[in-house]
Amino acid sequence: FGELEKTFKEYGEKGRCKRRYYIHIDEEGDPFGKKAGEFTPWEDVGRNSDLLFYEGLHGGVKDGSIDVAKYVDLLIGVVPVVNLEWIQKIHRDKEQRGYSAEATVDTIHRRMWDYINYLTPQFSRTHINFQRVPTVDTSNPFIARDIPTQDESFVVVRFQDHKYCDFVYLQDMVAGSFMSRPNTLVVPGGKMGFVMELILREQIEKMLNK
Repeated sequence: FGELEKTFKEYGEKGRCKRRYYIHIDEEGDPFGKKAGEFTPWEDVGRNSDLLFYEGLHGGVKDGSIDVAKYVDLLIGVVPVVNLEWIQKIHRDKEQRGYSAEATVDTIHRRMWDYINYLTPQFSRTHINFQRVPTVDTSNPFIARDIPTQDESFVVVRFQDHKYCDFVYLQDMVAGSFMSRPNTLVVPGGKMGFVMELILREQIEKMLNK
């Protein structure tokens, strides 16, 4: 967490920082002589860039004196409801990494403390949150044979502040959308990519024009 906070802080101050990648499978690590579960070497990045894009698990983390979230100009959360998340993980680990369902369930169990204490709280700090909610039965994710499709889902979009959204415009642009709360828009799952583009393009342009 400390290294991630340092990365965000340095980029905000200097426009440069260091980065590394987490290696998910052994093939990704072969060029670096690394194995799955390890990191690539640090490298300098940022020269002649306008913004830093981070995609990962801890962009909004807080832990003791460490506060990564305070260095983030636009914090976006993308997460399915927990049962759907587990279904996706079980299928992904089997298809991409060759893990059995039992092995993945054991991993979920071992990581539960971190999930509760580090991952979940970050979604209360996001400026905009996209949560996919299935409309089919996912009550037992450990025996589910299929991942619900986008068309079998809704996406709940929650905004921290109204400045990030023109609700009237979005409802005009996205058929089947509706507001469930004053700061929350619900859209058909198949429109998720389109809605993300409509919302985030404007926000990113604002940041680049500052």
